[in-house]
Amino acid sequence: MESSKNLQGDLESMRVFHRSGATKEISWRKSQLKGLLSFLEDNEVDIMKALKQDLGKHYIEAFRDEIGTLIKSLNLALKSLKTWMSPQKAKLPAIALLSTAELVSEPLGLVLIFSSWNFPIGLSLEPLIGALAAGNTVVLKPSELSPTCSSLLANTMPTYLDGKAVKVIQGGSDVGEQLLKHRWDKIFFTGSPRVAQIVMTAAAKFLTPVVLELGGKCPAVFDSLSSSWDREAAVKRILVGKFGTCAGQACITIDYVLVEKKFQPILVDLMMTITRQMFGDNPQESNCMARIVNKQNFLRLKNLLADPAVKSSIVYGGKIDEQNLFIEPTILVDPPFESELMTEEIFGPLLPIITLEKIEDSIEFIKLRPKPLAIYAFTKSKTLERRLISETSSGSVTFNDAIIQYAADAIPFGGVGESGMGRYHGKFSFDTFSHEKAVVRRSFFSDFWFRYPPWNDHKLQLFRVTYNYDYLGIVLVILGLKRARKSSHCSI
Repeated sequence: MESSKNLQGDLESMRVFHRSGATKEISWRKSQLKGLLSFLEDNEVDIMKALKQDLGKHYIEAFRDEIGTLIKSLNLALKSLKTWMSPQKAKLPAIALLSTAELVSEPLGLVLIFSSWNFPIGLSLEPLIGALAAGNTVVLKPSELSPTCSSLLANTMPTYLDGKAVKVIQGGSDVGEQLLKHRWDKIFFTGSPRVAQIVMTAAAKFLTPVVLELGGKCPAVFDSLSSSWDREAAVKRILVGKFGTCAGQACITIDYVLVEKKFQPILVDLMMTITRQMFGDNPQESNCMARIVNKQNFLRLKNLLADPAVKSSIVYGGKIDEQNLFIEPTILVDPPFESELMTEEIFGPLLPIITLEKIEDSIEFIKLRPKPLAIYAFTKSKTLERRLISETSSGSVTFNDAIIQYAADAIPFGGVGESGMGRYHGKFSFDTFSHEKAVVRRSFFSDFWFRYPPWNDHKLQLFRVTYNYDYLGIVLVILGLKRARKSSHCSI
């Protein structure tokens, strides 16, 4: 990391560049988005190798979850940018007679993005797309826990972008702390709640707005589907959303499954069968499953399984390879609620199955715990759907699938409560890094003469009706009151 003095100088230069107005031009914004697109296309193989090196991701998983989604997001931003930048007309109340208003999106300025290690390319570039589309200058701090990807972003990506506007800074927590000592116009953070508290504390000093993309224990509600086809499809989607998505090291992966006690044996048997189909009898050799990111996280997961009460609840899997940081898909039934497995976010390939007397009890189970980033429910019951939507709170609710909401640009991605604040993806990313400035224009042609002192009761009456009627109603009432004024010889 460069010295604090050099960093301060670089940041000031980026602010000066932003103040020049260059980043407001649509041509500049599009050139940056096209640069990101070229970076992905030219370096696809290197990105896949980096993700394999840092996380053991299969190249198809790397494309599915990171490269492909980013290409989709960039194409949408390039196609939609002119519309996103266009002023939006706003409707004014009758009190603003002969006035017009619009909302004009303007860039915030210099923004800071902290990305996470589990999707080191996707979680770096997805917010960067929004920040550049909105016309900001950006400092990106990738995670040091995915060093190969961090190096690729720092050493290769800048050649595709405007160096006066985009800077990638590598380093550990000390670098993050140094960056937080400076003033930003917005901070976008993806990571753990513990570090998010540090970010918010630092941001408060400058009253800097923040977006926090965190996580939590995302539940899946598994109703007793009657069709074997539906059951199999549901289980496949649960398993790929857990074991097949960075080995469960994702903020939106399924943390545990809720099911009726009478249906639990059927579910577990189907899960075991399909897990074997997906990952084979030796998942480590299948090359279809990511490994644990580092020794620290591996030992954390190992300790979760070391609890005797938790270990006794394992019905499938449980094998670990500490040397290669690999844990095979592991299914558990009814581990103790007070165990760390059930109180902390798992972030690994361990899947607890929790049995309930009836599936409706899942609603209360979820409500008694912190608000998750996502709730998944596999059901054909419209009543259960309605109740989950109306009686629980979460960043999103997805029925009969898992993870797909992350790739949907038309809906916002973000948490609520302890799972985060703020939202992004698609137009929501553009909005997150923009300020919607209200612009109002008023004609000199007419005026409400009663808006000025001196005051009297007639003017109060006119204000009352002005705030309660449309334009025509106001005109009629005013004319009526003016006649009353003349007949009573009152001065208004």
